[in-house]
Amino acid sequence: MTAPLRRWLIPVVAVLTAFVIVAGPTPAIAAPTTPPTPSGHAEDEEQPLITDVIEAANRGYVQAKSRLAKSKQRQLQLGTEVRAAQNQLDALRPQVTQIAAQSYRTGRIGAVAMLLESNTPDSFVRRAAALDELNMVNAQKLAAVNAAKTRAEQAKLALDAEVREQQKQANAMAREKNEAEKALALVGGKGFTGGLVSATSPVARIGPGRTADGDWKPESCSENDPTTSGCITPRTLHAYKEVRRAGFNRFAGCYRPGGPWEHPKGKACDWSLQNSGFAPWHNNDTRMYGNNVAAFLIRNADRLGIYYVIWNRQIWFPATGWKSYSGPSNHTDHVHMSLL
Repeated sequence: MTAPLRRWLIPVVAVLTAFVIVAGPTPAIAAPTTPPTPSGHAEDEEQPLITDVIEAANRGYVQAKSRLAKSKQRQLQLGTEVRAAQNQLDALRPQVTQIAAQSYRTGRIGAVAMLLESNTPDSFVRRAAALDELNMVNAQKLAAVNAAKTRAEQAKLALDAEVREQQKQANAMAREKNEAEKALALVGGKGFTGGLVSATSPVARIGPGRTADGDWKPESCSENDPTTSGCITPRTLHAYKEVRRAGFNRFAGCYRPGGPWEHPKGKACDWSLQNSGFAPWHNNDTRMYGNNVAAFLIRNADRLGIYYVIWNRQIWFPATGWKSYSGPSNHTDHVHMSLL
């Protein structure tokens, strides 16, 4: 083969390369990374107040809804991008089909032969260059459209997953908000507690005498009262120990003679807000201590056998919840518990 012929065949090699590009795979597009899903609510340092949990749940719920709306908007935009890419691909497809059909009919050697039919080297080069440029342009367009379509489809899939995740998160926030409000109602509500109550309480061990159907066997005053020289029931002693185990270590008194209620039966204890004696709550510390004692007793009522709780002019029964209380004592200086 002569040197001039080798020079003339250089464009032909480019044409064949163009055919390879058209027939070859599209470039790989990295899948978009899913952004880390925020948790939705803030963690407090130790024991968050229940009002803090409610506020954090509300904030997280609103943020999740906002992210959900933005995600859906981006999904619509990407849907438009997918359709535009598909339209571009459809517009280009006849040209690609024409090139493919010509290649099938004539074969690559046929195309070379066609070019070699040129009368002069200059004519050959012009034809080869034109064909090379056409195929390169088409291949680049096709690759660009396929890449855009791939990116759009992958992004849309990612956003679909994001929408599902954020919808799940919004539902979780709603449940969390509902559970927090239920917990707040359980301990008397914000007005009653001033919001000064822990969002959680330790779980108490189950007291003695609980039957398989959840009832409680009658008990007599058979145990020494650790707070007086009197006696208390085994269930009362168990509840007393569980309250202490939960960290409530201020002054308490259980047995008290006289009267028609539970103290002389060894079925009640009074949990003072003070380290010694009794005095009404007068600051956030004493009020929160009383709130948390009451919350612990109520949240564990079915595990301890609680009959009722009285605190801060309110009385709680398992069957009725919190009700206003006006008795011999307004119970602003201690939390009263009675056992079944």
